[in-house]
Amino acid sequence: MFWLSQWLLLGTILVSLTFSTPLFASQSMNQKDIQILIEKAKDAWVTQDVDALTQLFTVDGELIVPGQCWRGQERIREEVTHFKQQYSDVKIDIKRIIAGANQAAVEWYYEDTEKATGHRNKADDVIVVDFRDNQISRWREYFDIQTPANR
Repeated sequence: MFWLSQWLLLGTILVSLTFSTPLFASQSMNQKDIQILIEKAKDAWVTQDVDALTQLFTVDGELIVPGQCWRGQERIREEVTHFKQQYSDVKIDIKRIIAGANQAAVEWYYEDTEKATGHRNKADDVIVVDFRDNQISRWREYFDIQTPANR
């Protein structure tokens, strides 16, 4: 009985040490990789490259904008395609990126033109982004459409 308890204790310690080491820990993205991924997302929005933007998301990723939540790459693809049909001349100026372990906050200034009316939309935008497996797992936007009009 003594040896059994010793082996169980030793096994528990080994398992704990093994799975708490960086080798088995969830892989964290570094700040440079996060910045690169956000730049790719910005470029895909500006060029309205539906495939490039969609592929930045995990298969089960979420893209959330005020009043809308799109889950999964296919749903994101549909909505970005719909956006591309209705808007043009997208301009984005990244103001700053604050990055941590597998997450970031992005502040950018955004403009687009409504094709049907020619109206130019302008917004200050903050996006909170979560990453998993070097892809975007969640992208949540918070718009301020009143302040930019007063510039």
